[in-house]
Amino acid sequence: MSKKYWSIALAYVGVIVGAGLSSGQDLLQYFLSFGKKGMLGVVFMGALNIFFGRVMVTLGSYYRSENHQDVFNEITHPTLNKVIDATLIIADFVMGFVMLAGAGANLEQQFSIPASLGALGCAVLIILVAFMDFDKITRILGIFTPIMVIVIMLITAYTFIGKSYDWDMLDQAAKTVKPAIPNIWVSTLNYFALCALTGVSMAFLLGGSVVRIGVAEKGGTIGGIIIGVIVTCASATLFANVDVIKGKDIPMLVIVDRIHPVLAPIYALTILALIFNTAFSLFYAIAKRFASDDIKKMRIILIITVVAGYICSFGGFKTLISKMYPILGYMGIVLLLVLAIVWVGERNNIKAEKLLRRNMIKILLRKYDDNQEYTPKDKRKFRKLSEKSVADTKTIREDVKSYVEDVVEQNEDLQEYVENSFPAEENTNTASSESTSNESASSEATNNESIK
Repeated sequence: MSKKYWSIALAYVGVIVGAGLSSGQDLLQYFLSFGKKGMLGVVFMGALNIFFGRVMVTLGSYYRSENHQDVFNEITHPTLNKVIDATLIIADFVMGFVMLAGAGANLEQQFSIPASLGALGCAVLIILVAFMDFDKITRILGIFTPIMVIVIMLITAYTFIGKSYDWDMLDQAAKTVKPAIPNIWVSTLNYFALCALTGVSMAFLLGGSVVRIGVAEKGGTIGGIIIGVIVTCASATLFANVDVIKGKDIPMLVIVDRIHPVLAPIYALTILALIFNTAFSLFYAIAKRFASDDIKKMRIILIITVVAGYICSFGGFKTLISKMYPILGYMGIVLLLVLAIVWVGERNNIKAEKLLRRNMIKILLRKYDDNQEYTPKDKRKFRKLSEKSVADTKTIREDVKSYVEDVVEQNEDLQEYVENSFPAEENTNTASSESTSNESASSEATNNESIK
């Protein structure tokens, strides 16, 4: 089960690292256009990714989210909730068709395929994948992420090992690029807010797919770290080549082609895969928002939004980024404030819920362990804990049972699993957890008032 947080992390990276980051176009306009100072913004961007990656995925698990409304209904005032909901839907759709435009630009630059056909191919693929189950979708979203990390690291190594650069000259060349926003710190916050705005719906869904909050925390944190590494390495590489890549739709592809022409098609296909990851996540999140558990309705809505997105994608990739992204970024800053306030107010409640679910899992494992006795007292404790959970009682029972059944299927020695999965310092006894949970239940409404 420890592999689960890696699956969450890689899927989260796949959602955030889309056409803009993997192509280099976002980094060029938002950071490198400020010259050397832009690299400070990149470092700040990495820190924001780590913190908010953890926050978003954890909140999704805590509230057992099936769409972003499951979380925002709990943490915001109804009026603010409606504003954020509308903003997320608009942002997901806008970013979705920008991703389709990116798919077209990528294939046109490398393979001379008309942009309209490239975008169409990506749109069709999104619709086809929507007919898979969520676990398969999660694996698909993460499959190309390790490849991208490796490729970026190799490109960075090739760029800097044994080479020197005239940084003052590059600084001047970088400043000839028109920035999306005139101030580096506002630009950094705006761009990250954009990423959060378009990634939060899927981050909540990814968190909601795991019952153990600790797994969600690790997945979000690791995903944020990976994104930070990718952004830093890619930015440094782009800056070292800014004199030759400025003005290009897909700057990173130009660098790869200069290393060796054979590598360019491979990188172009990798970019296409990441574009697909982000585009699918955005359109899927919109469909889930309106359809929830109705799979047939979800697929119909997804098809309609993808078709509409394809029509809107004809605006051009670079132009769409420079015009649409800053507007969405300012809208996303409100979301960051909400998430930060809720995280501060709910930390103790989240910790209590984490302990509660651990104890539910450990109690139910006794039922399947031949070496332990599952008593009526255990059954009562399990029921009592489920009633105190922040999640719906029936849902949390079913989720824990499903989790335990997976553990039993994958592990012969359940006692060893408990010892390895729940370190001694974390194995707080059930009584302690129940006490903490009581405090959590009584204080949760009060804490949420800070944002409501």
